[in-house]
Amino acid sequence: MKKTVFMDKYPVCSIEFLKSEMRLSSTKEIVEYFKEMIASHPVAEFIAIFDHYAHTKKLGGPIMDGLLDAQNVVFCFGQAIPATKILAVRPRSIGICEFEDKIVIDFMEPPKEELNKVMEDWTKGLKL
Repeated sequence: MKKTVFMDKYPVCSIEFLKSEMRLSSTKEIVEYFKEMIASHPVAEFIAIFDHYAHTKKLGGPIMDGLLDAQNVVFCFGQAIPATKILAVRPRSIGICEFEDKIVIDFMEPPKEELNKVMEDWTKGLKL
């Protein structure tokens, strides 16, 4: 798992798997996997799937070469509202991008390190 700062302000965790090294190899299967992980977590709440690829294509926006699909699994770990600003960093989203031979998964690092570990473990669970 690689951690970077995207656009000089967003802490993003990323991992890239060759399809040949994964238990699942399509965006649809991976979306269902993450939905199962969210459903089995004692606090996480599934919200929606956002088809980012279809949305961008409908708008006629640019799509990077080789990208076959791009989906966001939207969910929330929130179990308290200690301040109004907490809503600015919720809900969570896991981005899944499919290419011919690989899958790239990205998510913004959550404020709580233990929740980052949960998301990393879910993601790493996709590897054979």
